[in-house]
Amino acid sequence: MEQTQKNTQEKASNLLVVIVHGQDADFAVDSLVDGGFSVTRLPSVGGFLGRKNATLLVGVDNARKEAAIEILDKNCRQRVAFIVVPMENSPLPMPTPTPVTIGGANVFSLAVEHYEEF
Repeated sequence: MEQTQKNTQEKASNLLVVIVHGQDADFAVDSLVDGGFSVTRLPSVGGFLGRKNATLLVGVDNARKEAAIEILDKNCRQRVAFIVVPMENSPLPMPTPTPVTIGGANVFSLAVEHYEEF
């Protein structure tokens, strides 16, 4: 029985918590599933701009962690968006479009000490 538990724990020795832009989420999930990864998708919203995001939870073993990150790198791209910011020291409220980089993927890798499946 110890061997079974050991094999189960080796299957997911890392949990990747991945935050991706809403436009990239479907491509990222489909590509990860095609690559043989199990993915849980949670809707989320960015705190800075309030844009639609998705948080992906991906359990991976050490040998396949880099493959998952490569898939995310190929399917999640950064883009430039413009936000309107009022100009400082202006006598009239004149909004100025300011470019900000959005998108891509933020990947957090957490070591999994123990998990159970029911």
